[in-house]
Amino acid sequence: MRIVFLLASADLAGGVRVVATYARLLQQRGHRVTVVSTPPREPLLRQKVNLALRGQGWPRSSAQVPSHVDQPDIDHRRLARFRPVRDEDVPDADVVVATWWRTAEWAGALSPRKGAKVHFIQGNDIETPGQPEDRVLATWRLPMHRIVCSRWLANVARDRYGVTEVAYVPNGVDASLFNAPVRGKQERPTVGLVYSDLAMKGCDVALEAIARAARRIPGLQLVTFGSEPISAGLVLPPDSVFHLRPDQNHIPRIYSSCDAWLWPSRREGFGLPILEAMACRTPVIASPAGAAPELLAEGGGVLLPAAEASLITDAIEFMCSLDRFRWRALSNEARAAAERRDWNRSAQLFEVALQAAMDTNTPR
Repeated sequence: MRIVFLLASADLAGGVRVVATYARLLQQRGHRVTVVSTPPREPLLRQKVNLALRGQGWPRSSAQVPSHVDQPDIDHRRLARFRPVRDEDVPDADVVVATWWRTAEWAGALSPRKGAKVHFIQGNDIETPGQPEDRVLATWRLPMHRIVCSRWLANVARDRYGVTEVAYVPNGVDASLFNAPVRGKQERPTVGLVYSDLAMKGCDVALEAIARAARRIPGLQLVTFGSEPISAGLVLPPDSVFHLRPDQNHIPRIYSSCDAWLWPSRREGFGLPILEAMACRTPVIASPAGAAPELLAEGGGVLLPAAEASLITDAIEFMCSLDRFRWRALSNEARAAAERRDWNRSAQLFEVALQAAMDTNTPR
């Protein structure tokens, strides 16, 4: 198949990493894959000033933003500026895959020569602040095949948008990259977190929980990483360790330096760090967002009923109170659950869904 992915913003976001993974694996399976993207919108001057005042520094030019799809083995074609993708930007193909509501609009306007139209849905876009509800809703009425990455999104498609025909293709994890030897607990109690000042990610709740837990657990330390500098409005506890845009090969060492990994997200499409931490033998404490319920159903952590500070605090205390035998058993359980989520299997399912779209070229 000739496959084209459309990205509205090629950067270091988890959803872009998923697209890059599928692009690479589908090529390895013998398909011709192209990724067409636009650079992120250039912030207005007042937005740049606000970012600087919040302690995040002056934003880089969109042309300088690194991306997961900037790899030698991926045919990535980035437009010069942010604008709708048009026919002349896209090679003729068998399937064109939108990856966000805006790219679904663009795909819907492409000619039939660009292939069967598929919407790969990694989140409920209408819940993202600032999105135009009427336009997002309109994309659910487009005649497109749909692929979702979690059962939660399949339920959202059915219950909220009346779409019952979706292909469920869960994300996987690279268990060779995200790996760690069998180990015991850290000498110093340590929890980890992906840092983000987006409200939907729930870092504010997690930091409140860590502050409470630190009053009960002497020496408790936080290790975290993120794609943006620490915001003045969301500061870390003293003695925290923060890694800014770490190399992908270093991230497994961050996960494996922790006794528990926190996932406090309020809204999520999937939640890749859950799988990655588990693959590195780090038990996870997660809110019931995205794929967390299905990932932790097989063990390897604690699934909370809600993203609340008191619940996270109790779970941290529980995890740190485990003796070395019980903690190691939970750690090995996390690894075993992650190993059952292989990217090659996901790529096979994604390939089947794309083939079905190409074969019918009409909504299923």
